[in-house]
Amino acid sequence: MKKYIYKYFLSGLMVMCLLSTTSCTDYLDKAPDSDISATDAFKDFTNFQGYTEELYYCIPDFAKGYWSDSFNWGEDEIMNVGIDYHMCYKIDQGDFWGWQSEHDGWQSGWMDRKSNSTTSNDRFGKSLWPLAWYGIRKANMGLANLNLMTDATDEERNLIEGQLYFFRGWFHFELMQYFGGLPYIDTVLPSGEPLTLPRLSYQECAEKAAADFRKAADLLPINWDNTNAGKNTLGKNQLRINKIMALGYLGKDLLWAGSPLMNYESQKSKSYNKDLCKRAAEAFGELLTLVESGQTQYSLVDFKNYSDLFYTIGKDGLMPGSTEAIFRGPSYGWNDTNWGLSKQFGTGILNDAGVISLPTANYVNYYGMANGLPLTDAESGFDATYPWKGRDPRFYHDIVYDGVKVVEGNLSSENEPLRYASLYTSGQLRDATKGSRTGYLLYKFIPIKCNKFDDGYGWSNHFHIHLSWMRLADIYLMYAESAANASESAMGKSSNCSLTAVDAVNKIRKRAGVKEMNAKYTGSLNGFMGELRRERAVELAYEGHRFNDLRRWLLLTESPYNIKTSQEFIRSGVFDKADPTKNAVSGFTEKVILTRNFTEKHYWLPLKKSDTSLYPEFKQNPGW
Repeated sequence: MKKYIYKYFLSGLMVMCLLSTTSCTDYLDKAPDSDISATDAFKDFTNFQGYTEELYYCIPDFAKGYWSDSFNWGEDEIMNVGIDYHMCYKIDQGDFWGWQSEHDGWQSGWMDRKSNSTTSNDRFGKSLWPLAWYGIRKANMGLANLNLMTDATDEERNLIEGQLYFFRGWFHFELMQYFGGLPYIDTVLPSGEPLTLPRLSYQECAEKAAADFRKAADLLPINWDNTNAGKNTLGKNQLRINKIMALGYLGKDLLWAGSPLMNYESQKSKSYNKDLCKRAAEAFGELLTLVESGQTQYSLVDFKNYSDLFYTIGKDGLMPGSTEAIFRGPSYGWNDTNWGLSKQFGTGILNDAGVISLPTANYVNYYGMANGLPLTDAESGFDATYPWKGRDPRFYHDIVYDGVKVVEGNLSSENEPLRYASLYTSGQLRDATKGSRTGYLLYKFIPIKCNKFDDGYGWSNHFHIHLSWMRLADIYLMYAESAANASESAMGKSSNCSLTAVDAVNKIRKRAGVKEMNAKYTGSLNGFMGELRRERAVELAYEGHRFNDLRRWLLLTESPYNIKTSQEFIRSGVFDKADPTKNAVSGFTEKVILTRNFTEKHYWLPLKKSDTSLYPEFKQNPGW
């Protein structure tokens, strides 16, 4: 912390104010005359907004933080054999020190990297740990100088103030969810004075973040396009912080604080905190009522366009997310997709990829049946002889299974066997180093033609992967979780939204073409929560949520959430190339390929030893 608090928190105003001309133009289409000097930084809206927009450039692109990356650390994903330097592997080994650069950390997009930039498009220089502290300092300096904004309207002052409060809350929240309660920095720390700020409990820290998010929500508009100030960048305001983003993070902050892990850390109770869940539901309810009544620019994307949430192709590099993405960080260049990430999912055999992110069989089995029932339900209709038949439509969108056509164009006679995925035990694509070690491939973020034969990731296609930090489907599911646990019923709801908890889940299922939650699971809170957790697993699969969900539910150390498996089977009967769901298999069983031996200390990441030795009040997390 000394490195970052003294470097960033205690830095001078001059350094904070000198922005480059190009840093915000690509992302927020900053007006050319909005560059600022140290003396005029806070005088009017144009200059103050120029100062504020550097905060956006502190947001990492967690999926593209390096040439290749790993951002799914739950039981959802495993890397190919030989990739022992990514954080996914380090988490599997219980080495949570791996986020730190001095421990050979590889997570430039998440936590720590030696070189960081707040004014450039360098995606490699965007690390959460240092830039969060920098952003907090910058937000506090802006808030402390609001009185200098003399040449501005009330609307303009509200826009600036709302953004600053949001970012101060957001940077604290993102650090808290990994490390627990921290000092909440809500003033400009004077230089030269010794540090004595104690670590707060998680819930104490969350209350301060909630106050910042609430202020931001009250100050900011739903849509910048409908403001006088926003008309200067009309149609290019989608990424600017608004009321919906602030309400979304207000609810998330409160739900996280009320979840079992955080409630245990703060109150020594491993159950949900009903009061915090109720407040979370109210925040989400306020947001969803605005959405449901058509007062916002947000809506669920039709399932036929589901891929638009994650990637675009042939659309001149258009940023993915469509109408469902609520909070997105900047994309530091659409072609960054093609320097590793686009090739990371289709195996080394199809893509010449060295790093492969593979869906585990245990996680794929969360994708239930189209009738809404889990595979383990005796009435689901799941047949292990025809395991690909009748599944949740999201299974077919996200997962490549045995027999799926994975190359569309011409192939040589030598390569023709690669056209259809041979993912059965000992199949051609079942290679632990270059292929799949689990029996599945992850295609949620790439179309089928993203392979070296079809060249779907070629320059002319303008292929662009970008993942949202928060999207609308997540809001519905978080609302359902908070409303249910506030009332201890699947029929629970907030006072400001007509949807019950189960209504919100069913809205997401309906979009995907899955039947509503069966009544057998809505009669008790435990039954509902089991299906809600499965719904989050499927809808938000591989988007970087699972690790934190397992942690806050106190399930990270528990069986079966601590194992990773492969799907073993052989083909039987006639192989149907036209419809692989009709293909029969035999010997359909799971094999454990990795067990994660976690203990209670693994619920929080370790802080840097150099930071925890700065002063007695800043203590290390238990067990580390």
